[in-house]
Amino acid sequence: MKFTRKASANWKGSGKEGKGTVSTQSTVLDKTQYSFSSRFEEGVGTNPEELVAAAHAGCFTMKLSFVLGESDYKPNNLDTEAKLTFEDGAVAQIDLIVKGDVPGISDDEFQKAAQNAKENCPISKLLNTKITLSASLV
Repeated sequence: MKFTRKASANWKGSGKEGKGTVSTQSTVLDKTQYSFSSRFEEGVGTNPEELVAAAHAGCFTMKLSFVLGESDYKPNNLDTEAKLTFEDGAVAQIDLIVKGDVPGISDDEFQKAAQNAKENCPISKLLNTKITLSASLV
């Protein structure tokens, strides 16, 4: 399977005083604002690191669902948080924290499935950073 997805960004002004927008092909993001303050402080809007964390959480969680399905487990719910750490001008680490409600699975099987998903989701493969994993059943 091969496909292309696209997104775009627009920026007006200097790095610190300027502002921009990001949009996605699906229009889920449609001229969504971002700025220095939304990236490095607590301003209103999104930022690249938040979007990477969201992409990683979504990719990992969907991959985990597929991995579980390959072993005939059907999750009732998978809830993942991706905590991205930005340090010294780089993404230093992403911590994936997943909680799963998966009927009939042992903790050992869930840990193995989560590790498989961490290693094989396309966003994990894309990132050149340390990725940690904490997986628990609820």
